[in-house]
Amino acid sequence: MSKLYEDLSNDDLIDLLVSGSLVLVPPGSTHKDAFGRGSSSLAGHLPVHQDAVVARQQARRLDLVSNEPQDDARYRPLDSVWYGEEDADLIEQLLRFYPRSPPRLILDATVNGRRFWRGSSRPVIGLDIDRRHSPEVCADNTAIPFRAASLDVVVYDPPHIPNQGRDRSKDFNTRFGLGARSPKENGYTFAHTYPAFMAEAWRVLIDEGVLLCKITDYVHNHRYQWAHVDLIEAGRSAGFTACDCIIKVRKGPIIDPKWKTAHHTRRQHCYWIVFRKSSRCE
Repeated sequence: MSKLYEDLSNDDLIDLLVSGSLVLVPPGSTHKDAFGRGSSSLAGHLPVHQDAVVARQQARRLDLVSNEPQDDARYRPLDSVWYGEEDADLIEQLLRFYPRSPPRLILDATVNGRRFWRGSSRPVIGLDIDRRHSPEVCADNTAIPFRAASLDVVVYDPPHIPNQGRDRSKDFNTRFGLGARSPKENGYTFAHTYPAFMAEAWRVLIDEGVLLCKITDYVHNHRYQWAHVDLIEAGRSAGFTACDCIIKVRKGPIIDPKWKTAHHTRRQHCYWIVFRKSSRCE
């Protein structure tokens, strides 16, 4: 399955996405067997779920500074701090600002419940290793099943916090997939997963393509875990240039009720790191 779409052109991939013909093909079959089989996805015959109410709404995009409706005809630089709650609003701003031209094909390499794409009409292929989320492509993002230089933008939102419990208001395990454990051998972090993904993202992106990564630092094992630094180092090692950083402020910090006394500041923000497959950012 991992080789299924590697020999398709960008136009072929876009046609498959629009027509709903990305399908689960039995082992040993080729991409030619995929055409004309209807709208089944690589994740099986489960439909791709999106919020039915917001999927058809016209997204109201907010200016980062004034919170007034943005005029698309007028240039506005992005602010470095985002106070909006929804990632979908921010990611739309990022997709307008950073790609050299409007992206024709976007891969969400950790699509989960498609929260980033509520209300969006962007050409997005969702990839996830868990078929319960009904992604278009069920695969490991360290072995992305697309040919080299076939995607304009890749979006990456890895698990941020290992062994995360419940806080008083949200179940982060259920909402954000933060229940995975990282053993002592990996330093209680997920940083060991970054290099393999970065190498694949570099391979599948076009030259000058953009990689958008959401990442959160955290305190674990009584130490501050510099996840965004680990991510940037992995990206640079793969060949990316780290071009920009947006700080997204949450309404409240993630709190594990196990610990009554804090010895570090509460993490009330995350980062969106912007990488480019290029030696230059501008």
